[in-house]
Amino acid sequence: MKHILIVDDQLGIRMLLKEVFSQEGYKVSLASNGQEALDIASKESIDGVLLDMKIPGMDGIQILKYLKEKFPALPVMMMTAYGELNIIQEAKDLGASLYFTKPFDIFEVRDSVSNLLNE
Repeated sequence: MKHILIVDDQLGIRMLLKEVFSQEGYKVSLASNGQEALDIASKESIDGVLLDMKIPGMDGIQILKYLKEKFPALPVMMMTAYGELNIIQEAKDLGASLYFTKPFDIFEVRDSVSNLLNE
């Protein structure tokens, strides 16, 4: 069973994504901030991360940098409410596998994540 970590400070988004990925047969862990995300990633075997770009405290880019240093092969998919291409480009340069712009199509996210994790 693939294990996905969802990192978003908005409870509604975490719950929606958990519901969708649980129905697809994934084990799902949730984090509402960077420290929580890094703790989970350090203790558990994660197959992929869905990471929001804008999180209070440690932002998505900082979390991405840390995850990629510790787990270079871990697929990290960014979610952003911004159409700011410079941030998206920075995330890609740091090794983000995919990005989704909010509001996203939940089925597109589900299918893209499944395709990436099952390659």
